[in-house]
Amino acid sequence: MKRGWKHIGWCMALCFFGLSACKVERPSTVFSDEKMEAVLYDYHIAKALGDGLPSSEDYKRVLYVQSVFKKHGITEAQFDSSMVWLTRHPETLKGIYTKIGDRLEAEKDKVDALIARRDNKPRESRAGDSIDVWAWQRVYALTGMPLGNRMTFSLPSDAHFQARDTLRWCIRFSFHGGLPVDTVNTPVMALQVRYETDSVLNAVCRIVHPGAQSLALWGDTLGRIERIDGFVYCPVQALGRKVLLDSISLMRYHARDSLSLAPDTVRQAVLQKKVDLKHASEDLKKAPSR
Repeated sequence: MKRGWKHIGWCMALCFFGLSACKVERPSTVFSDEKMEAVLYDYHIAKALGDGLPSSEDYKRVLYVQSVFKKHGITEAQFDSSMVWLTRHPETLKGIYTKIGDRLEAEKDKVDALIARRDNKPRESRAGDSIDVWAWQRVYALTGMPLGNRMTFSLPSDAHFQARDTLRWCIRFSFHGGLPVDTVNTPVMALQVRYETDSVLNAVCRIVHPGAQSLALWGDTLGRIERIDGFVYCPVQALGRKVLLDSISLMRYHARDSLSLAPDTVRQAVLQKKVDLKHASEDLKKAPSR
């Protein structure tokens, strides 16, 4: 019996030493899992920002990566050394990348916003029936100076745009230095929607009073939207006069009613022309004959 217990004791000791021998010792020069996760997360965002850059801006790819090393207070040699060790221990590396993947998925909107900012273009809009798709700053100050007398934007459509969408562009205007003395010098606000059928709708107005102003366009029979363009232009004015634009929004509304209940801009224009022609015809009939 004692011999049996002695045998079990030796087996347990051998198992203990065997497990200890299998345990991987991480060198002190290799970053911890938490540190490597943080570095690799920023590293892959930097690589994503560098991808797609034109050849004339290749230098930015190096700067993006170097900024990651600077942020975490490490060198490229330390990063490479840790990666060499991790590639030799794929299970550890797999666990790190699983957490990185979860973080990237959870913060996809932030990453998309960074890439859009890099390309100087708006990010993809969100889904929804009533969404503000304005992707730029909310406040502008315009003057009569050549380089500061206009604000423009161009918004390409994406998968969240639908046929029969309504676009409403809203801006609040404030005049500093006095109102324009005549309508020739008043700011002009214009909105244009271009469709995949090459049809174009336009809306223009002059801003003669301070306060909120909006332009809306929609086309029930023109198909999908291809691009939305707009601008605010201030003619040459006296020095010291400024026009402040704030509370800017560009609302996109999905149509939810039937086609017959929502006449589009083009149909409205055609009906208006018919009414005008009818009135003109009646006026001619009433006119005294010579």
